[in-house]
Amino acid sequence: MAELPTCTASARPEEADAGKRVVESEAPSRTLGAIGLYDDVNTLLAAAARIRKAGVRKWDCHTPYPVHGLDRAMGLADSRIPYVTLGFGFLGLLVAIALTGGLSVFQYPIRIGGKPLFSWPAFVPIYFELFVLFAALATMASVVFFCRLGRWHSPLHDSGVMAAITRDRFAIVLYDHEEGHSQEELRRLLAETGCRDIRPLIEFVESEEHA
Repeated sequence: MAELPTCTASARPEEADAGKRVVESEAPSRTLGAIGLYDDVNTLLAAAARIRKAGVRKWDCHTPYPVHGLDRAMGLADSRIPYVTLGFGFLGLLVAIALTGGLSVFQYPIRIGGKPLFSWPAFVPIYFELFVLFAALATMASVVFFCRLGRWHSPLHDSGVMAAITRDRFAIVLYDHEEGHSQEELRRLLAETGCRDIRPLIEFVESEEHA
């Protein structure tokens, strides 16, 4: 088997400063897992496939831009957002039909120009608008829900890696607080993927002191 390319530890001054601030912080913290930083997308894809084959259940990838093929490498199922969008779009269509039909036939049964009380072609713009409105609102809500965008905080911010991940590096995050893995196990697994820049995933717990 060909050896996977390695990712070397970063020598960027700003990343070193961020990591130093995390280490020197006096705030109480807890370790939730391990972070592996990669320098190129091909290494990330190979590492993600290896992590998936290892059977780890609680893990994620973070990239500065969309990476083609990463979903397949992680073994992720197809997104449910399109089904939610289509379902709520047709729900909006039904609401529009009930609204216009109910008003025309039951509330205000006025026959105009000899046309049927429920002359649906006149209401096509309303059907279209409510279809789009319901679909758009459902899409926005499902993106927030499925992508967990409603969180106010992420341990990645406390770990001092967000500057690198949002700029030009790639990360695999392994969580141990739900599966009981030790830091040594997580680091060994990341090292087997060829990663050479492995950092702890930490979270400050100041709020817990005041709880």
